Amino acid sequence: MVRAEDLAGLTPARALEEVRRALEEACCPDAAYDARVLCRLATGRDPRLDERPLSEEVAQKLAQDTGRRCGRYPLQYLAGSWEFLDLELQVGPGVLIPRADTETLCLAAADTLKGGQGALALDLCSGSGCLALGLCRLVPGARVLAVEKSREAWPYLTENIRRAAARGIGGVKAVLGDVFQYQNQLEDGQFDLILSNPPYLTQAEMENLQPEVGCEPAEALFGGQDGLDFYRHIVTAYRPKLRMGGTLALEVGWQQAASVARLLAEAGYREIRCARDLEGRDRAVLARRL
Repeated sequence: MVRAEDLAGLTPARALEEVRRALEEACCPDAAYDARVLCRLATGRDPRLDERPLSEEVAQKLAQDTGRRCGRYPLQYLAGSWEFLDLELQVGPGVLIPRADTETLCLAAADTLKGGQGALALDLCSGSGCLALGLCRLVPGARVLAVEKSREAWPYLTENIRRAAARGIGGVKAVLGDVFQYQNQLEDGQFDLILSNPPYLTQAEMENLQPEVGCEPAEALFGGQDGLDFYRHIVTAYRPKLRMGGTLALEVGWQQAASVARLLAEAGYREIRCARDLEGRDRAVLARRL
Protein backbone atom coordinates (compact mmCIF):
# COMPACT_ATOMS: atom_id res chain seq x y z
CA MET A 1 0.00 0.00 0.00
CA VAL A 2 1.25 3.46 -0.94
CA ARG A 3 0.62 6.22 1.61
CA ALA A 4 0.50 9.92 0.83
CA GLU A 5 2.92 10.72 3.63
CA ASP A 6 5.47 8.35 2.11
CA LEU A 7 5.16 9.97 -1.33
CA ALA A 8 5.23 13.63 -0.29
CA GLY A 9 8.65 15.15 -0.90
CA LEU A 10 9.83 12.39 -3.23
CA THR A 11 10.99 13.17 -6.74
CA PRO A 12 8.58 11.98 -9.44
CA ALA A 13 11.06 9.29 -10.45
CA ARG A 14 11.18 7.90 -6.90
CA ALA A 15 7.39 8.13 -6.56
CA LEU A 16 7.04 6.31 -9.87
CA GLU A 17 9.02 3.37 -8.52
CA GLU A 18 6.92 3.22 -5.35
CA VAL A 19 3.70 3.22 -7.36
CA ARG A 20 5.00 0.60 -9.79
CA ARG A 21 5.99 -1.69 -6.94
CA ALA A 22 2.55 -1.37 -5.32
CA LEU A 23 0.80 -2.16 -8.61
CA GLU A 24 2.98 -5.20 -9.20
CA GLU A 25 2.18 -6.50 -5.71
CA ALA A 26 -1.52 -6.07 -6.54
CA CYS A 27 -0.99 -8.10 -9.76
CA CYS A 28 -2.09 -5.24 -12.01
CA PRO A 29 -1.29 -5.97 -15.66
CA ASP A 30 1.37 -3.68 -17.17
CA ALA A 31 2.20 -2.07 -13.82
CA ALA A 32 5.04 0.07 -15.23
CA TYR A 33 2.78 1.70 -17.82
CA ASP A 34 -0.03 2.24 -15.32
CA ALA A 35 2.40 3.82 -12.85
CA ARG A 36 3.54 6.35 -15.43
CA VAL A 37 -0.05 7.26 -16.25
CA LEU A 38 -1.00 7.63 -12.59
CA CYS A 39 2.00 9.84 -11.89
CA ARG A 40 1.22 11.98 -14.91
CA LEU A 41 -2.39 12.35 -13.80
CA ALA A 42 -1.32 13.45 -10.34
CA THR A 43 1.47 15.83 -11.31
CA GLY A 44 0.46 16.92 -14.79
CA ARG A 45 3.99 16.12 -15.92
CA ASP A 46 6.01 13.20 -17.25
CA PRO A 47 7.71 11.71 -14.16
CA ARG A 48 10.78 10.78 -16.21
CA LEU A 49 11.40 14.42 -17.14
CA ASP A 50 10.68 16.20 -13.86
CA GLU A 51 12.69 16.64 -10.66
CA ARG A 52 10.31 18.74 -8.56
CA PRO A 53 9.38 16.96 -5.28
CA LEU A 54 5.75 15.97 -4.84
CA SER A 55 3.63 18.33 -2.79
CA GLU A 56 1.31 16.97 -0.12
CA GLU A 57 -1.69 17.62 -2.36
CA VAL A 58 -0.16 15.78 -5.31
CA ALA A 59 0.98 12.94 -3.07
CA GLN A 60 -2.56 12.58 -1.70
CA LYS A 61 -4.05 12.27 -5.18
CA LEU A 62 -1.38 9.84 -6.34
CA ALA A 63 -1.82 7.64 -3.27
CA GLN A 64 -5.60 7.64 -3.65
CA ASP A 65 -5.49 6.78 -7.37
CA THR A 66 -2.86 4.12 -6.79
CA GLY A 67 -5.02 2.53 -4.10
CA ARG A 68 -8.01 2.38 -6.43
CA ARG A 69 -5.92 0.94 -9.23
CA CYS A 70 -4.50 -1.66 -6.85
CA GLY A 71 -8.13 -2.59 -6.23
CA ARG A 72 -8.30 -3.17 -10.00
CA TYR A 73 -10.42 -0.13 -10.76
CA PRO A 74 -9.93 0.66 -14.47
CA LEU A 75 -7.07 3.00 -15.27
CA GLN A 76 -9.20 4.61 -17.99
CA TYR A 77 -11.91 5.56 -15.51
CA LEU A 78 -9.28 7.08 -13.22
CA ALA A 79 -7.94 9.10 -16.14
CA GLY A 80 -11.44 10.23 -17.13
CA SER A 81 -10.57 10.05 -20.82
CA TRP A 82 -8.89 7.64 -23.20
CA GLU A 83 -7.49 7.67 -26.72
CA PHE A 84 -9.24 6.19 -29.71
CA LEU A 85 -7.34 6.71 -32.96
CA ASP A 86 -6.21 10.31 -32.43
CA LEU A 87 -9.32 11.30 -30.47
CA GLU A 88 -9.41 11.86 -26.71
CA LEU A 89 -12.76 10.54 -25.50
CA GLN A 90 -14.37 11.09 -22.12
CA VAL A 91 -15.02 7.84 -20.24
CA GLY A 92 -16.16 6.83 -16.78
CA PRO A 93 -18.48 4.49 -14.89
CA GLY A 94 -21.45 3.54 -17.04
CA VAL A 95 -19.75 3.53 -20.43
CA LEU A 96 -17.67 0.93 -22.24
CA ILE A 97 -13.98 1.82 -22.47
CA PRO A 98 -12.75 2.31 -26.07
CA ARG A 99 -10.25 -0.35 -27.09
CA ALA A 100 -7.72 -0.89 -29.85
CA ASP A 101 -9.83 -3.85 -31.03
CA THR A 102 -12.56 -1.42 -31.98
CA GLU A 103 -10.11 0.68 -33.97
CA THR A 104 -9.77 -2.37 -36.24
CA LEU A 105 -13.50 -2.22 -36.98
CA CYS A 106 -13.47 1.55 -37.44
CA LEU A 107 -10.59 1.50 -39.92
CA ALA A 108 -12.09 -1.35 -41.94
CA ALA A 109 -15.53 0.29 -42.00
CA ALA A 110 -14.07 3.65 -43.05
CA ASP A 111 -12.38 2.01 -46.03
CA THR A 112 -15.79 1.05 -47.41
CA LEU A 113 -16.77 4.73 -47.55
CA LYS A 114 -13.60 6.21 -49.03
CA GLY A 115 -14.45 8.30 -52.08
CA GLY A 116 -18.14 8.46 -51.19
CA GLN A 117 -19.26 12.03 -50.59
CA GLY A 118 -21.98 12.59 -48.02
CA ALA A 119 -22.16 8.95 -46.92
CA LEU A 120 -24.75 8.14 -44.27
CA ALA A 121 -23.91 5.61 -41.56
CA LEU A 122 -25.65 4.12 -38.54
CA ASP A 123 -23.70 3.26 -35.37
CA LEU A 124 -25.61 0.85 -33.13
CA CYS A 125 -24.74 0.51 -29.43
CA SER A 126 -22.64 3.64 -29.74
CA GLY A 127 -21.49 3.97 -26.10
CA SER A 128 -18.75 6.60 -25.94
CA GLY A 129 -19.28 7.36 -29.62
CA CYS A 130 -15.82 6.09 -30.55
CA LEU A 131 -16.95 4.38 -33.76
CA ALA A 132 -19.17 7.21 -34.96
CA LEU A 133 -16.57 9.89 -34.21
CA GLY A 134 -13.70 7.79 -35.52
CA LEU A 135 -15.58 7.25 -38.76
CA CYS A 136 -16.15 10.99 -39.21
CA ARG A 137 -12.49 11.60 -38.40
CA LEU A 138 -11.40 9.15 -41.09
CA VAL A 139 -14.07 10.05 -43.66
CA PRO A 140 -14.66 13.82 -43.70
CA GLY A 141 -18.15 14.60 -44.90
CA ALA A 142 -19.66 11.38 -43.58
CA ARG A 143 -22.77 11.65 -41.43
CA VAL A 144 -23.44 9.17 -38.64
CA LEU A 145 -26.50 8.47 -36.53
CA ALA A 146 -25.23 7.17 -33.17
CA VAL A 147 -27.80 5.08 -31.31
CA GLU A 148 -27.39 4.36 -27.60
CA LYS A 149 -29.86 2.98 -25.07
CA SER A 150 -28.03 3.54 -21.78
CA ARG A 151 -28.87 6.65 -19.78
CA GLU A 152 -25.52 6.25 -18.02
CA ALA A 153 -23.54 6.21 -21.28
CA TRP A 154 -25.56 9.04 -22.85
CA PRO A 155 -23.68 11.96 -21.18
CA TYR A 156 -20.35 10.59 -22.40
CA LEU A 157 -21.66 10.18 -25.94
CA THR A 158 -23.06 13.69 -26.15
CA GLU A 159 -20.02 15.28 -24.51
CA ASN A 160 -17.64 13.48 -26.85
CA ILE A 161 -19.67 14.66 -29.84
CA ARG A 162 -19.52 18.21 -28.52
CA ARG A 163 -15.76 18.09 -27.96
CA ALA A 164 -15.12 16.56 -31.37
CA ALA A 165 -17.22 19.26 -33.03
CA ALA A 166 -15.03 21.87 -31.33
CA ARG A 167 -12.09 20.24 -33.14
CA GLY A 168 -13.92 20.47 -36.44
CA ILE A 169 -15.04 16.83 -36.47
CA GLY A 170 -18.78 17.04 -37.07
CA GLY A 171 -21.45 14.92 -38.66
CA VAL A 172 -22.49 12.80 -35.66
CA LYS A 173 -26.00 12.96 -34.24
CA ALA A 174 -26.82 11.08 -31.01
CA VAL A 175 -30.13 9.26 -30.66
CA LEU A 176 -31.46 7.61 -27.51
CA GLY A 177 -32.82 4.27 -28.68
CA ASP A 178 -32.89 0.50 -28.20
CA VAL A 179 -31.16 -1.50 -30.94
CA PHE A 180 -33.88 -4.16 -30.70
CA GLN A 181 -36.57 -1.65 -31.63
CA TYR A 182 -34.94 1.27 -33.36
CA GLN A 183 -35.13 -0.32 -36.81
CA ASN A 184 -38.85 0.43 -36.76
CA GLN A 185 -38.09 4.16 -36.87
CA LEU A 186 -35.88 3.93 -39.96
CA GLU A 187 -36.64 4.01 -43.66
CA ASP A 188 -35.48 1.17 -45.86
CA GLY A 189 -32.40 1.60 -48.01
CA GLN A 190 -31.10 4.79 -46.40
CA PHE A 191 -27.66 3.82 -45.06
CA ASP A 192 -24.40 3.28 -46.89
CA LEU A 193 -22.92 1.67 -43.79
CA ILE A 194 -24.21 0.17 -40.56
CA LEU A 195 -21.58 -0.60 -37.96
CA SER A 196 -21.67 -1.80 -34.38
CA ASN A 197 -19.60 -3.05 -31.49
CA PRO A 198 -22.47 -4.85 -29.75
CA PRO A 199 -22.35 -6.72 -26.44
CA TYR A 200 -20.89 -10.12 -27.30
CA LEU A 201 -19.61 -11.85 -24.17
CA THR A 202 -21.10 -15.25 -23.37
CA GLN A 203 -22.57 -16.26 -20.03
CA ALA A 204 -19.41 -18.24 -19.26
CA GLU A 205 -17.22 -15.23 -20.08
CA MET A 206 -19.32 -12.95 -17.88
CA GLU A 207 -18.70 -15.29 -14.97
CA ASN A 208 -14.92 -15.07 -15.44
CA LEU A 209 -14.30 -11.41 -16.14
CA GLN A 210 -11.07 -9.65 -15.27
CA PRO A 211 -11.71 -7.34 -12.30
CA GLU A 212 -11.28 -4.24 -14.46
CA VAL A 213 -13.82 -5.42 -17.04
CA GLY A 214 -16.23 -6.21 -14.23
CA CYS A 215 -16.34 -2.47 -13.47
CA GLU A 216 -17.74 -1.74 -16.93
CA PRO A 217 -21.51 -1.83 -17.55
CA ALA A 218 -22.78 -5.39 -17.93
CA GLU A 219 -25.36 -4.30 -20.51
CA ALA A 220 -22.49 -3.23 -22.79
CA LEU A 221 -20.80 -6.63 -22.41
CA PHE A 222 -23.34 -9.45 -22.19
CA GLY A 223 -24.54 -10.80 -25.51
CA GLY A 224 -26.68 -13.68 -24.29
CA GLN A 225 -25.92 -17.27 -23.44
CA ASP A 226 -23.77 -17.79 -26.54
CA GLY A 227 -22.88 -14.13 -27.05
CA LEU A 228 -24.75 -13.84 -30.35
CA ASP A 229 -28.11 -12.31 -29.41
CA PHE A 230 -27.32 -8.86 -30.79
CA TYR A 231 -25.84 -10.25 -34.00
CA ARG A 232 -28.92 -12.34 -34.70
CA HIS A 233 -31.12 -9.27 -34.47
CA ILE A 234 -28.87 -6.78 -36.25
CA VAL A 235 -28.09 -8.90 -39.31
CA THR A 236 -31.78 -9.50 -40.03
CA ALA A 237 -33.66 -6.46 -38.71
CA TYR A 238 -31.25 -3.87 -40.10
CA ARG A 239 -30.49 -5.46 -43.48
CA PRO A 240 -33.40 -3.65 -45.20
CA LYS A 241 -32.07 -0.35 -43.87
CA LEU A 242 -28.92 -0.69 -45.95
CA ARG A 243 -28.97 0.54 -49.51
CA MET A 244 -28.13 -2.06 -52.15
CA GLY A 245 -24.35 -2.36 -52.09
CA GLY A 246 -24.16 -1.01 -48.55
CA THR A 247 -21.98 -2.60 -45.87
CA LEU A 248 -22.68 -4.05 -42.43
CA ALA A 249 -19.55 -4.01 -40.23
CA LEU A 250 -19.48 -5.73 -36.84
CA GLU A 251 -16.88 -6.16 -34.14
CA VAL A 252 -16.73 -9.74 -32.86
CA GLY A 253 -15.14 -11.66 -30.04
CA TRP A 254 -11.92 -13.42 -30.98
CA GLN A 255 -13.70 -16.78 -31.37
CA GLN A 256 -16.93 -15.52 -32.96
CA ALA A 257 -15.97 -14.56 -36.51
CA ALA A 258 -17.08 -17.84 -38.09
CA SER A 259 -20.43 -17.84 -36.26
CA VAL A 260 -21.19 -14.24 -37.22
CA ALA A 261 -20.13 -14.85 -40.82
CA ARG A 262 -22.55 -17.78 -40.94
CA LEU A 263 -25.40 -15.59 -39.66
CA LEU A 264 -24.61 -13.02 -42.34
CA ALA A 265 -24.58 -15.63 -45.11
CA GLU A 266 -27.89 -17.10 -43.93
CA ALA A 267 -29.43 -13.60 -43.94
CA GLY A 268 -28.44 -13.06 -47.58
CA TYR A 269 -25.33 -10.89 -47.27
CA ARG A 270 -22.50 -11.36 -49.73
CA GLU A 271 -18.77 -10.55 -49.97
CA ILE A 272 -18.30 -11.53 -46.33
CA ARG A 273 -14.78 -10.90 -45.03
CA CYS A 274 -12.87 -10.44 -41.78
CA ALA A 275 -10.49 -7.75 -40.58
CA ARG A 276 -7.71 -8.75 -38.18
CA ASP A 277 -6.48 -6.94 -35.09
CA LEU A 278 -2.83 -6.26 -34.22
CA GLU A 279 -2.46 -9.76 -32.82
CA GLY A 280 -3.68 -11.34 -36.05
CA ARG A 281 -7.10 -12.35 -34.73
CA ASP A 282 -10.30 -11.89 -36.71
CA ARG A 283 -11.82 -8.90 -34.90
CA ALA A 284 -14.38 -7.49 -37.35
CA VAL A 285 -16.68 -9.07 -39.91
CA LEU A 286 -17.91 -7.05 -42.88
CA ALA A 287 -20.50 -7.95 -45.50
CA ARG A 288 -22.47 -6.24 -48.24
CA ARG A 289 -26.14 -6.20 -49.12
CA LEU A 290 -26.28 -7.23 -52.76
